[in-house]
Amino acid sequence: MTKTRLFRLWLVLGSVFMVLLIIVYWDNVGTAHFYLHTSFPRPHPLEPLPTPTHGAEKGFPSDVDAFLQKLLSGGLKQNALSGKRTEQPSVPASSRPVLSNAEESVRGYDWSTRDAQQGPDPGGRQAERRSVLRGLCANASFVFPAKERSFDDIPNYELNHLIVDDRHGVIYCYVPKVACTNWKRVMIVLSESLLDRGAPYRDPLDIPREYVHNSSTHLTFNKFWRRYGKFSRHLMKIKLKKYTKFLFVRDPFVRLISAFRSKFQLENEEFYRKFAVPMLKMYANHTGLPASVSEAFSAGLKVSFANFIQYLLDPRTEKLTPFNEHWRQVHRLCHPCQIDYDFVGKLETLDQDAAQLLRLLKVDKLLHFPPSYRNRTASSWEEDWFATIPLAWRQQLYKLYEADFVLFGYPKPENLLRD
Repeated sequence: MTKTRLFRLWLVLGSVFMVLLIIVYWDNVGTAHFYLHTSFPRPHPLEPLPTPTHGAEKGFPSDVDAFLQKLLSGGLKQNALSGKRTEQPSVPASSRPVLSNAEESVRGYDWSTRDAQQGPDPGGRQAERRSVLRGLCANASFVFPAKERSFDDIPNYELNHLIVDDRHGVIYCYVPKVACTNWKRVMIVLSESLLDRGAPYRDPLDIPREYVHNSSTHLTFNKFWRRYGKFSRHLMKIKLKKYTKFLFVRDPFVRLISAFRSKFQLENEEFYRKFAVPMLKMYANHTGLPASVSEAFSAGLKVSFANFIQYLLDPRTEKLTPFNEHWRQVHRLCHPCQIDYDFVGKLETLDQDAAQLLRLLKVDKLLHFPPSYRNRTASSWEEDWFATIPLAWRQQLYKLYEADFVLFGYPKPENLLRD
């Protein structure tokens, strides 16, 4: 009798352990294991371009649809799905960052205000950007890695850049080095996900920078499995169908220069140890490097832009780990051929695009986008930055980021790709 009870107990415990193991595995992998072990289907013959209401909802029972629709509507009304609000320790609120001279020269904040009032879509800018994006995604002759996979094939950990605001029905895919700090601030204000002394923030610039980039502050798609289990993917699809989805992009080469300047020309302990030290050892033949970034900078040991480009082009780099988000391609962060974005903003037209987007979201009376982040890393600097980079490297680098150039309508930098 005792042996039977012990057997049943071990059976129950074993079952629980297996369930937990499956949950952890699926949360990290999603359906990617199917994607990894099967070939991609070829694109279907061209059909009419998808619209925001054209979703992948078929195949699900109507009662599940109704249940999730109820969940969704409840979240919009009561913020039930947006998670708990986070109370942060009180810190001296400041709407202006305190910058050193070096940081100011790299980051280049500009707190001047500009008149960005425009019509609903000045010059049909949004219609053109979205049309180009949809057309290229539907074009079977334009190919890049992972283009043909479906939304279900994207593993959960690759959905960590999609921030959700259930209160206003908004999804933002953030791209580092494209004003993402201030757009994250806007999302915090809209979702009321962060509290200051018990009250939600109302002014984006009052939110301290260290809280803006804390992943616990935001509800992102990669967190859905733990909350909603087997309904998570279908719930994502409903939100993608009903919510307004936006992202902001910039010239890919200029973004790379900006990433290099902020992560390797300023003292950053994390990036020094994780990236600069290996780069200096592999591409600059340095050994016995200092333990801290301050010591390295004092000794004049800094990663050069050429070292950085070598690192990006080295086939060994991504065999070890995927590109860091600051230089990962936008199409790998935001999946524009699997997600039909309603608004594509650009850093080059940030003031106008931000004002237009806030009107589209009907929150322009609620808040204003923080004053512009002055683009010191200008496209006119590209020739100077790439002057010492061999032509073959520049051509390889363009191929690495070609999909971003083409998808988002940036011209091929011919002046950099020929002698």
